[in-house]
Amino acid sequence: EVQVVQSGGGLVQAGGSLRLSCATAGFTFEDYTIAWFRQAPGKEREGVSCISVRDGDTYYADSVKGRFTISSDNAKNTVYLEMNSLKPGDTAVYYCAAEESKSLIWSFMALGSITTRQVTFLEHWGQGTLVTVSS
Repeated sequence: EVQVVQSGGGLVQAGGSLRLSCATAGFTFEDYTIAWFRQAPGKEREGVSCISVRDGDTYYADSVKGRFTISSDNAKNTVYLEMNSLKPGDTAVYYCAAEESKSLIWSFMALGSITTRQVTFLEHWGQGTLVTVSS
């Protein structure tokens, strides 16, 4: 059974830092691409960052480039999202997704945001974690 379990998040002041974790099980970690999305109230789910575990390729949305860092610990089957210099605009529920198709994840990242229907194209999602950045 595939498991995607998130941890981290919470409330932080603008300029602060948080780290999100995405622990996975039930599949060959190296064969997957792990992505972070976020969804603010009333908005579509937005691609934030992703990493192809096998080749280490990473992608960052322009809005987080230079502030967020994605990394993987293959020994723990876990991906991390280190978020620095947080802004109130980063406030959202953050979701981790595990997908075997690197091209699908990269295409979703290039779209910027994905529709409710496109969300269903990805089978394995974490439970979501709230990040609130106060001004």
